[in-house]
Amino acid sequence: MKNELFKPEGLIQKADRRQFLKLGSLTVAGAGLLMMGCKDDEEMMPTMPGMVSLGSGDLGILNYAYALEQLEAAFYAEVMKGGYFANASAEEKIIMGDLEKHERAHREFFKVALGSNAIADLEVDFSSIDFSSRNSVLSAAKTFEDLGVAAYNGAGQFLESADLLLIAGKIVSVEARHAAAIRDLINPNSVDFAGDDLIDANGLERTLNFQQVLTAASAFVKTEIDFSQLPS
Repeated sequence: MKNELFKPEGLIQKADRRQFLKLGSLTVAGAGLLMMGCKDDEEMMPTMPGMVSLGSGDLGILNYAYALEQLEAAFYAEVMKGGYFANASAEEKIIMGDLEKHERAHREFFKVALGSNAIADLEVDFSSIDFSSRNSVLSAAKTFEDLGVAAYNGAGQFLESADLLLIAGKIVSVEARHAAAIRDLINPNSVDFAGDDLIDANGLERTLNFQQVLTAASAFVKTEIDFSQLPS
């Protein structure tokens, strides 16, 4: 049975898409709260050349989120330089610009919060994406945003710090707005913004575990990621 979801009127109006995104924006001002919940004494394993180890505990999960935010930020940075963006409508340029700023803010947020415990910069591989093609860019954006939401949903249960859980909730809400906005660009005036492929009959969004997320992300990341110390 198809879920009976009603699309918010605001999402239908082109002029309101950006406002929808702005409502979910996150500032680095919250970094102080994240720092409060981050313990430096959690184990960080030595890494092999060409590999990063996420570590364990809350630090490991923060590095996991940092890895995903690195990927998303790198993707939107490439989008801004590509032919699709150069020829996009004014509305889509504004939306893509907002998404790039949000993901860059998320990346820097985790980098600052993790400090010396942050993993190194990942080497990304976007060779499968045609940045001159609207379909290719939006399809990839949909993949990244949907994956990001599922990743935060799956990781939140393992966070020990309530402060970190609060921050994760704020970030995943932004990622969900991004996902909805991208889906609305791909399939406007539909219920695809919260499709049955993501939302179950109870109105809950899917979750993915660490292995599922990093396996999916590995198609776009050259750096090998060791997540063996994260919960299975």
